[in-house]
Amino acid sequence: MTEIRLKRVYDKAARSDGPRLLVDRVWPRGISKEEAGLAEWLKGLAPSTDLRKWFGHDSSRWDGFRERYLQELVSGENGDLGILVKYLEEHDRITLVFAAKDTEHNNALALKQFIEAGQLPI
Repeated sequence: MTEIRLKRVYDKAARSDGPRLLVDRVWPRGISKEEAGLAEWLKGLAPSTDLRKWFGHDSSRWDGFRERYLQELVSGENGDLGILVKYLEEHDRITLVFAAKDTEHNNALALKQFIEAGQLPI
C-alpha cells in the first residue's frame, strides 16, 4: 500500500515527499506554484464551497464534516479521483498538500483516513 503523508503547502517541499498533490479548492495565499512544488492540483478532491464554509474548521463539526465530505467524494463523476488512484497505484509514497492551519481537522486528513480505511471507490 502506498504511504500517504500530509503536509501544509507552506512547509518546504522535500524529495522524500514523493508526488505532492494539492487537495484544496482555492489556491493558497502567498505562495507561488514553483514554491509549492506540486505534481498536481486536484481541486475536485476538495470539499464543496458550501461544505467548507459550513465546517469553518470548527472541530466540534469534524465528524459531520468527514461524513458529508465522503458523500461528496463518492457521489457522481470525479476525474480527480481517477488521477489520485493513478498516483496511488504508481508510487510508494505521495503527499497530500493543504493550506489549513489546523493540522488535525482538515480535508487532507479526512481524505487520507478515507483512503486508508478503504472507504473510497478505488
